[in-house]
Amino acid sequence: MKQAFHQVVVPTQGRGFYDITDSVSRHLAASLLTQGLATLHLQHTSASLLIQENADPNVRGDFDRFFAALVPDGDPMFLHTEEGDDDMSAHIRTALTAVNLSIPFDQGRLCLGTWQGIYVWEHRARPHTRKVALHLLGE
Repeated sequence: MKQAFHQVVVPTQGRGFYDITDSVSRHLAASLLTQGLATLHLQHTSASLLIQENADPNVRGDFDRFFAALVPDGDPMFLHTEEGDDDMSAHIRTALTAVNLSIPFDQGRLCLGTWQGIYVWEHRARPHTRKVALHLLGE
């Protein structure tokens, strides 16, 4: 077994989905590993990692609208507002989703479905720089 570690840096422009599939695939290709497991960990508490549809952008917009209704910014029940009205809602959105993904790879390619992409989902309104730890383990 061999392993490789990389950091994927994702500059965001505010709330929305940021496709990192190509970046993860490039790191996998450079590792020369052909079969194993890719583990991704987002090192933040106000953004998420998702595998989601990459064909119709309406899917990502529907997610944004659904979560805006489910966990609205500035809800008066939130006491943690030190970084603005979107602070606590972003943390809750992260808790309801995920910051870790495990994706098998075979023949040097991620085992994603036809319409699947890997996304950082930024929950904050303002731009951030997000970091994803990528660990590749395999042969």
